[in-house]
Amino acid sequence: MAEAAPRAYTSALRTRQAQETRARIVAAAARLFASQGYQATTIAAIAREAGVSAETVKTTAAKAELLIAAFEVTFSGSEAAESLVETEVASGLLDLPDDAFLDGVLTQITTANQRGHGLWTVLLGAALSDPVVDEALRRILENRAADYRGFVAELVRRGIAPAATDTDATADALSFLLSPESYQQLVAQSGWTPARYADWLRTTVLAEVTRP
Repeated sequence: MAEAAPRAYTSALRTRQAQETRARIVAAAARLFASQGYQATTIAAIAREAGVSAETVKTTAAKAELLIAAFEVTFSGSEAAESLVETEVASGLLDLPDDAFLDGVLTQITTANQRGHGLWTVLLGAALSDPVVDEALRRILENRAADYRGFVAELVRRGIAPAATDTDATADALSFLLSPESYQQLVAQSGWTPARYADWLRTTVLAEVTRP
């Protein structure tokens, strides 16, 4: 019985080291994908950026899987979560009072879009030619739709949106308004400041969710 503790400690140490290595590789991949795109980023380049061997990268994840993980971690702070409610983006939001809830959500989503819009564009492009990325994109979009239906339901429950709100239609509109694409187009392409984008987003979303 006395020998079990060292083995358990070694196992926990190896697990933590593997997690730290994966996190470093995903962060390196995120930087390269955002700056160079999907096709131009190689496993060897990711390995150099992460300070590990190419073999370590290959045993950690395939290139397509690294792109998916890079976007998820950059955008939400969590990998492979089925809902934003389970990620850092939504942390503490449901505990906010009604008068602070909508602004809290908009602030978090704006920050997430600021971090992740570049990788989202890369993800969309890669999905056109890579079936693994395409399947992941489908999952992400399905989860996003479910998240916004839940968001609208919460707005109705809190009395922020009318009880007669068409949940599906409003969720579709919010999914578009709050998407990384809107940040990409208005801030990255059109030159809006993040503050102007945040003001526009609040006005537009509030008008949509309070529409009779």
